[in-house]
Amino acid sequence: MLSPFWGEFFGTMVLIILGTGVVAGVLLEKSKAQNAGWIVITTGWAFAVTLGIFTAKAFGSPDAHLNPAVTLAFAIKSGSFANVPVFFAAQFAGAFAGAIVTWLHYLPHWGETKNPGLKLAVFSTDPAIRHPIANSISEIIGTLVLIVGVYAIFSRGVGGISAGIGPLLVGILVWAIGLSMGGTTGYAINPARDLGPRLAHALLPIPGKGSSDWRYAWIPVVAPLVGGAVAGVVLRLVS
Repeated sequence: MLSPFWGEFFGTMVLIILGTGVVAGVLLEKSKAQNAGWIVITTGWAFAVTLGIFTAKAFGSPDAHLNPAVTLAFAIKSGSFANVPVFFAAQFAGAFAGAIVTWLHYLPHWGETKNPGLKLAVFSTDPAIRHPIANSISEIIGTLVLIVGVYAIFSRGVGGISAGIGPLLVGILVWAIGLSMGGTTGYAINPARDLGPRLAHALLPIPGKGSSDWRYAWIPVVAPLVGGAVAGVVLRLVS
């Protein structure tokens, strides 16, 4: 099962298990981590990205994108789109599967949690202030910072890094984005990260779950892809 598809699938699945898992721990009733706060959530997502990258590489994806926006950006940069369909399919499927694992892991806590908004927040992002234009701009900027940061980390201009350090630095990058820029929309910056778990929320038998907020759902999908496309053009021009 070593292949780019399975690497992206399992890497994204681990990303979502750990990422949505830390949100569940902080938000769901009777969790030992309840009310641990934003620092814990952003730190958990940073570690999730790092371990997702290691997993993707171990299962056959040396690129370890875990994110359709990243895949699109580097396809535009290189001019080769051969990996885009395979990576997109693996990333969205892995995100959906990871969300199911989180649901199973916290199984008795869903019924204990009465607020449907908190249950949805485990699976997907939502804005602090609902403003489609501003929310889209936030996601575009966050995605741009992510992709330019990833490019900078692995650029020869920084003198080269060892194989084990790169994923750690990407995790720090995602941590920084969450701390500095995540307060507006929850920093999806990844279409698979938001759409896969949101679909799982819609389909899973979660008691009292309420709406999956499909009116907002297009923003954390479309805006990161726009950010990825812009980043890809920028990187193509400068590299």
